[in-house]
Amino acid sequence: MAGRNQCALRSLSDDEASALAPQMAYESHALHHPERDWPQTNCYVDLWIELLASRGLDPHAMLGFTVAQDFEGDQFTFFKPRIADLEQLYGVRLEELSLYDRLDAQIERQVARGRVVLVEVDGHHLPDTRGVTYRIDHSKTTIGIDAIDLRARRLDYFHNDGFFSLDGEDFDAIFGLAGAKREAAELFPYAEFVRFDRAEARHDLRRMAEELLVEHFARRPAKNPLRAFSAELPALWETLLARPPCFFHSLAFNSFRQIGANFELLGSHLDWLRPNGSLKAESDACKRLSSGAKALQFQAARASSRKRVLEAGPALDELARVYDALIDGLAKRLAR
Repeated sequence: MAGRNQCALRSLSDDEASALAPQMAYESHALHHPERDWPQTNCYVDLWIELLASRGLDPHAMLGFTVAQDFEGDQFTFFKPRIADLEQLYGVRLEELSLYDRLDAQIERQVARGRVVLVEVDGHHLPDTRGVTYRIDHSKTTIGIDAIDLRARRLDYFHNDGFFSLDGEDFDAIFGLAGAKREAAELFPYAEFVRFDRAEARHDLRRMAEELLVEHFARRPAKNPLRAFSAELPALWETLLARPPCFFHSLAFNSFRQIGANFELLGSHLDWLRPNGSLKAESDACKRLSSGAKALQFQAARASSRKRVLEAGPALDELARVYDALIDGLAKRLAR
């Protein structure tokens, strides 16, 4: 895998592009194992898990930020790693890519310099979302472009839990090359590039990760976010019942899925951080939060399809108690 990525950090020749089939050879990281409660979390975290792992860096170390997740009034925090954490843990730098010319040409320049470009695109044109949004629906998502060939109209990219390629009409659609000039009022997407030139696997990674976890723990919510969500859910559910059926997926993603995926990752982080099992009780609490959120999502899906009131209070009360126990346990075991 390392050798393949080193070759991909430049524009591909026509022969290389036609021979390369990354999705056939790529093996996703264990954090995306299909038997997990949430094999996919959110597009940004999933992208970083695979991107770091592909460079031989352990993504478990970055996950301490999950302990600070809060309820933001109508959604749970869209959890993502801090840029400073990535540089401190791995020596990886993330910089904004200022776009001012042809998007594909600017990406080609950065890829040729050994960078991976992160850019927001429309999932409508991503073949890996076949059966979900590909040629069906439109959704904003972030991909990490690892290789690009402008002549062959092809790119290889990280997305969600895997590594894929696209070409032809999808390439044209991603970059707005389908025969029309860029409109003056059309805005460039947001883009960043990842620099790996100083990346290294650090021998004291667990110590550094625990220090960051302590820092993130100090940023934890002042009030129990599960109780805050429980108080707002009836009003959110009334809004859902007045909307088309597809609105359920948006609400579920920003609530049940973000709760469950966040705490499943935190549990994995705690298991990795203390392999001696001294954080097992807290890891088990995370697993209960994860599985409980998954069960609630199934319950909510049934209620939504039948246009019924969601009776989630008792389940959320139980999850709130589990959260309290998790925080109390971490407060004792992370004390300095």
